Amino acid sequence: MELKHYIIRRFLLLIPTLIGVTLLIFAVIQLFSPVERAALYIRDPRQARDLPGIIKKYHLDEPVYVQYYYWLREVLRGNLGYSKSVNMPVLDAILNFFPATIELVLYSAPLIVLLGIKLGVLAAIHKDRAVDHLTRISSIIGWSLPSFWLGILLLAMFYGQLGIFPPERLGTEASIYVNSPNFIRYTKINTIDALLNGQLWIFIDALKHLVLPVTSLTIQIVALIVRIMRSSMLEALNKGYVLAARAKGLEERDVIYKHARKNALIPVFTVTGILLAGMLTGVIITETVFNYKGIGYWAAHAATQLDIPAVLGFALLAGVIFVLTNLIVDILYAYIDPRVRLG
Repeated sequence: MELKHYIIRRFLLLIPTLIGVTLLIFAVIQLFSPVERAALYIRDPRQARDLPGIIKKYHLDEPVYVQYYYWLREVLRGNLGYSKSVNMPVLDAILNFFPATIELVLYSAPLIVLLGIKLGVLAAIHKDRAVDHLTRISSIIGWSLPSFWLGILLLAMFYGQLGIFPPERLGTEASIYVNSPNFIRYTKINTIDALLNGQLWIFIDALKHLVLPVTSLTIQIVALIVRIMRSSMLEALNKGYVLAARAKGLEERDVIYKHARKNALIPVFTVTGILLAGMLTGVIITETVFNYKGIGYWAAHAATQLDIPAVLGFALLAGVIFVLTNLIVDILYAYIDPRVRLG
């Protein structure tokens, strides 16, 4: 019952937090002139011919609190403006590019979390041995590698030399079929849609294109999880409850995996939540190097084109993702450590 009440409290706190996010973004909007702010309400380029009418319609020449009300109303309706960099409404651009990033995270996140925790635990229980030294050296190297360099290296090795694991999201033949009337786009996540359409060859093609970006992300991000998990695990192994469990004669495996690891996961969840939220808002360098057109690729392109509605729409999406991720992490905290519920 305590967990249920804790979750309800966290959901209630979500509302003022999201309002705070919108206020911050709206404060940035106020740095622009009314004519520039009018672009945030345009759904079609032809509407730009009547900017004075848009300013009047959305009260852009009235007090700030009035402007905020009408801006928030439009946001809740899905009107985030028109993205000139891709020639479509911002909401349509988000719905078009975001599934690609979700797909990338869908395959990267489990590898990152499972490998990070597993290797971190192994390093801790074999402290100062060969496994520990090898894991730490690999983590330092992985975390130190520049994203663009690692991506280019992987492309040169596997695609340039071996001709396998190409960039982009799909091959030419698969892309043509996916964009044909014969293929139904349920989610715009290629691997899932391919299975739902019964097209195994497209699923395999999409997986081939995912291998290198997923590998690049995993090599880099898992390194940080390993280091944090190792440090947290070493601290947990020296706690009184672990020593007491050993004194009772419990098997070492039970002591490590049923007692120490569970509590060592708490700080790991914090970092993992932030990292996954960052991945969901777009891994710009990775998506650019592999020409994998996700939300980060679009945001970077929009920024270079001074596409203000697109950049602000992306900022709003990123804010919502981070707030929701923190909520999920808090709930996981409460599930793992009952003391959090009583705080």
